[in-house]
Amino acid sequence: MRELIVAESAGFCFGVQRSVELAEGLIREKGHCASLGQLIHNEDVVRALEAKGMRVVNTPEELRPGEAVLIRAHGAAPEVYAALEKAGAQVTDATCPKVKAIHTIVSRAAREGRFVLIIGMRRHPEVEAICGWCKEHRVLENPAETSLFLEENPDLLEKPITVVVQTTQTRSNFTECCEILKKRCTNAKIHDTICLATFTRQEEAAKIAASCDAMVVIGGRHSANSVHLAQICGEHCAHVQFIEGPAELELDRLRSADTVGLTAGASTPAWIIKEVRNKMDEIKNEEIKVEEPAVEKEMTFDEMLEESLKPIYNGDKVSGTVVAITGTEISVDLGTKQTGIIPTEEFTEDGTKLEDAVKVGDTLEAVVVRVNDVDGVVTLSKKRLDAAKIWNEVEAAVEDGTVMEGVVTEENKGGVVVSVKGVRVFVPASQTDLPRDAEMSQLLKKTVRLKITEVNKARKRVVGSIRRVAQAERRERTEAIWNNIEIGKHYKGVVKSLTSYGAFVDIGGIDGMVHVSELSWGRIHQPSEVVSVGDEIEVYVINFDREKRKISLGYKDPNGNPWTQFTNKYQVGDIAPVTIVKLMDFGAFAEVLPGVDGLIHISQIANRRIGKPGDVLTVGDVVDAKITAIDQEKHKISLSIRALSEPAPVEKAPVEEEKEEAREDALVYEVSADGTATGIAPEGETEA
Repeated sequence: MRELIVAESAGFCFGVQRSVELAEGLIREKGHCASLGQLIHNEDVVRALEAKGMRVVNTPEELRPGEAVLIRAHGAAPEVYAALEKAGAQVTDATCPKVKAIHTIVSRAAREGRFVLIIGMRRHPEVEAICGWCKEHRVLENPAETSLFLEENPDLLEKPITVVVQTTQTRSNFTECCEILKKRCTNAKIHDTICLATFTRQEEAAKIAASCDAMVVIGGRHSANSVHLAQICGEHCAHVQFIEGPAELELDRLRSADTVGLTAGASTPAWIIKEVRNKMDEIKNEEIKVEEPAVEKEMTFDEMLEESLKPIYNGDKVSGTVVAITGTEISVDLGTKQTGIIPTEEFTEDGTKLEDAVKVGDTLEAVVVRVNDVDGVVTLSKKRLDAAKIWNEVEAAVEDGTVMEGVVTEENKGGVVVSVKGVRVFVPASQTDLPRDAEMSQLLKKTVRLKITEVNKARKRVVGSIRRVAQAERRERTEAIWNNIEIGKHYKGVVKSLTSYGAFVDIGGIDGMVHVSELSWGRIHQPSEVVSVGDEIEVYVINFDREKRKISLGYKDPNGNPWTQFTNKYQVGDIAPVTIVKLMDFGAFAEVLPGVDGLIHISQIANRRIGKPGDVLTVGDVVDAKITAIDQEKHKISLSIRALSEPAPVEKAPVEEEKEEAREDALVYEVSADGTATGIAPEGETEA
């Protein structure tokens, strides 16, 4: 053997360490005590404790009256607690907090009428204790059992099921079982309750075993986590020795291996690991290179315990790893004798899903709220620590002018309250950026940006201003628009107000005006016929005056120009259906297309002489007319109904009458603003 690699995670886990410490404390206090079942799955440790004054009992009935008894890390069923109370025992509960978390999960499932599936070793004391907290349940040891159970119980597939896993199970076994359950069960809640320390130890063992010629695993034959550890190493290394102590070590089989790995289960004390390590050193040659393990740094097991027994006080800032998550609390391994507990509501108050906020394996910082040495539990608050950090940010924001973001949560007479990362910030009404008579309620539940203007930490008073940020942002947007504005450029805007002559539109901090003539190609009398206050519309720049800060905008689409549509559709000589829209003494105006009118001169209305257009036509009539002339420059159209009629019978008339008629036919017009037509032009030249 040339190289020895020792796993850093080898040895006691938190739960076992806590059990041993509580046992030694009871022995020192009482002189003797009892353990309900073997305290841990390690004969050497059990014998050492027995020598000090701890005896092992298997049932509550074996206890002496008033005897101090320790419930081991594996936990116990409710009926065991009841029997201990009936026997008058002085109970010290050393149940591992990770196991306690499983009891909480299955107890809740029982109250909710859910069927419980436990992935684990059926005869293991931890699993037996978990079963005691359930109602309807089943223990499944592997994927094959899981699949067979579901096939034999199809009625469970759609029922509510809660799934937990023994804390010392292998990740691969749990994952394979879960894959089967997820595919078959439609209403299953799966809780990953594998201890993080177990998972870390298994991962490290697999990695070391894959790179070694031989592997040594130290642990009790009845220790589930040790057995699984040996199995995992066997999957990656051909030669694995599973031993309980140095006496079982086969040195001859290790001599031919270049690299040997060493790990140990959670019930193996540091001194046994060291003894095995020392014995393996006997076969090392001078070239051996040993990777120093964490256990080597711990001079003795007592020193290791002392390090973990450092006191924790209210108000301390601590850091730890999330090892279990239930519906009500999150368990955090602090590396001490106590387990940290954080209420789940601290992560879900704002509607966040718990699984999105925190996961097993996450490292959290929190502040100590309460220490319960009796139960070995420390109540923590991440929210309080976060709040303290936020207060520091808020105080700094006053000095550096940082813009912060928050949600408006309340309104009152004087203004609104904004929650900025959990800190209440009061914003006076004058600083909300709302008009004087506006309702503050319109800001509720909205996300706003604000500046902190005043902080009084002693009174927990913070004042802010939304208006300062809004004004600064408006100035920035305004300058950006003036720096980039050009004729024809399009903007998305909001109609702010209406007048008789047009609409004012906010295009991002600047108001421009759309004249009534630019709102529609058709005839309108008021801007309100086209737009309303609050409408979001797209406009384009017609003109602007940078010095006077005025912008003229257009709204009607150039592609919708009625004259363009008319010229694309008709030409001189075409016949079009037209609608009579106005009657005058000299003729009738008719709509050819919406927004395009033509003139039918009185001489072109009928194939006979008429006194006035109203003798033949009525406003609203739809008639066919021939397009006789188009003035592209002036946008004028001449129409004729007469051109589509049969010629009138020719009657001989006095010369004077003929001249008069010819003169009347030749009378055309120039149309003034009030509709008056004057002037003389050749027949057929009319104005629209």
